[in-house]
Amino acid sequence: MILTLQNAILEMIAKGEPLATTMAELCLRVESAVPGISASVLAYDGRCLHTLAAPSLPASYSAAIENLKAGPLAGSCGTAAYYGEPVIVADIATDPRWQDYRSLAMPIGIRACWSSPIKSGDRVVGTFAFYYREVRTPSDLEQKVIDACVHLCSIAIDREERVRERQRLTYTDALTGLPNRAAFDRVLNQELDISERAWGILLADLDNLKLVNDTFGHAAGDALINTVAVRLRAAVGAEAAFRLGGDEFALIVFPMQSLGLERTATEILAALALPAECDGHVVVPAATIGGALPEDGLTPDQIRRNADVALYHAKENNRGKYLQFHRGLGTALTRRFRAVRDVSLALSQGRINPHYQPIVRIDTREIVGFEALCRMTTPSGEVIAAAHFQEAAKDARVAAELTQRMMTSVAHDMRSWLDAGLPLQHVGINLSAADFRAGALREKICKAFDEAEVPLDHVILEVTESVYLGQRDHVVAAEIKALRAEGIKVALDDFGTGFASLTHLLTIPVDILKIDKSFVDRLTPGDAGLFIVEGLIGIASNLGVRVVAEGIESEAQAEQLEKLGCKLGQGYLFSKAVNRVEATTLLRDRAQRPPHQTAANGVRSRQGSLPRHEFI
Repeated sequence: MILTLQNAILEMIAKGEPLATTMAELCLRVESAVPGISASVLAYDGRCLHTLAAPSLPASYSAAIENLKAGPLAGSCGTAAYYGEPVIVADIATDPRWQDYRSLAMPIGIRACWSSPIKSGDRVVGTFAFYYREVRTPSDLEQKVIDACVHLCSIAIDREERVRERQRLTYTDALTGLPNRAAFDRVLNQELDISERAWGILLADLDNLKLVNDTFGHAAGDALINTVAVRLRAAVGAEAAFRLGGDEFALIVFPMQSLGLERTATEILAALALPAECDGHVVVPAATIGGALPEDGLTPDQIRRNADVALYHAKENNRGKYLQFHRGLGTALTRRFRAVRDVSLALSQGRINPHYQPIVRIDTREIVGFEALCRMTTPSGEVIAAAHFQEAAKDARVAAELTQRMMTSVAHDMRSWLDAGLPLQHVGINLSAADFRAGALREKICKAFDEAEVPLDHVILEVTESVYLGQRDHVVAAEIKALRAEGIKVALDDFGTGFASLTHLLTIPVDILKIDKSFVDRLTPGDAGLFIVEGLIGIASNLGVRVVAEGIESEAQAEQLEKLGCKLGQGYLFSKAVNRVEATTLLRDRAQRPPHQTAANGVRSRQGSLPRHEFI
């Protein structure tokens, strides 16, 4: 009988049957084999007992002993769990260990109870008990059955604990103790009621984890992650905050309306922004959050993707703040993906090349330099300006490849012009915020032009003021300082359209100021733009900063700029951006030449260029 019992229960354990089902089957088989008994299995959490199985005992009795605290006078099971030893109570009516509980047992006819502890190693994890309706002690056969049952219970409970621990590790982030990405996916796809509209998803990214890791070490970075986890748990509860990995967190919140989701995100940002001690360093956590609410016809996973889109756009345009998803964001992201795909293909096929727009002396129309502009040629031969695929440049990988392609091509073209004895002075190359964030910019630029043997004093880096002055961590300013130390000149492009003010000219290291076309378009008598341009030219001149007027399209604009003292300009009046072959012709025919020298008798070398006068 015992062998049959063991085989049946071990098979259930091996198949992974639920613990409660397996214990109930054990009790029923024992009760059918040993007449006159009722069996029970209780789980023990180290303090209290909880019913796992008691199929033949009244439900009211099991409910009454639920959460029974173990102790020296806690009935048979409570005492067995407390001491870790078997307890045989032959007569409940007279045994002091049942004094507080006999009123539960005797009215339902229970007169004796034998209980044995179930152990996992030295730890008590439960109890197995026989209840009798007469006063008596166990027989030798019954004791053997009890021993076999206790062993089977131990195996079943051990397996259940291992399964639960595996599940805990599977669904728990090891560093923070928060539920992890797998747990988030499970809740999102299995446990959320998609018909309930009063919930939303927030996705948060830490903005300064890499900076903390690089500056203070990974121990400080881990401490920062833990600090954020604690604050998120406090904000929304332990079961609603998830660490997805790295610096990514997710929250499932239950606002009653759209404003509630925004309010929750704002409160979380405020809580995160409090200073924290991280491995002995004071750090102010910074995060960006994107959020989304349910919409008709959308699955929870689609809502999560909407929150991801919002986070993506927030990191691009509202870093450190909250952005909630709306339909337009999805359209913009689709455009971004298409642009990235098209530009990546064009790069791989060599269809991305520089075109050159001349910068000229307004008085003589001689070319003193070029601005290199990125152009993509379609498979059909159409040349597309960078403005039509600028979304792709917001992708860090694509931006890096575009810049590398432009630098390599420009350096090659400049070397060919120098080899041809053409009076090349400068070529300007545009840089984006992504170029600075990628790091090692100075090394990349120096390498590209060194390999082409082009001196760096022929290079101008053009940086828009939104890039130059919009960085909170001063990375751009520091990088530009290092580049200028190499002899490279810096132009502040599109001046007047972003963050810049005249006071910045006193502190930022620039060599050239490029006045935006929007000011040039307003060069008419009485227009405020005329006075602004005149003031800029005068101030820049006094500071030793050269000025280039962009977007000149008419002779009237050129004449007005010349009267105001602006010596240099670029625009369609002089030339559109042209390819390398046409740029070569322009240099040969219209380039400003050094005094007393012509291209025919110029002297050049691989180490430099034609002797030349200053860029003006």
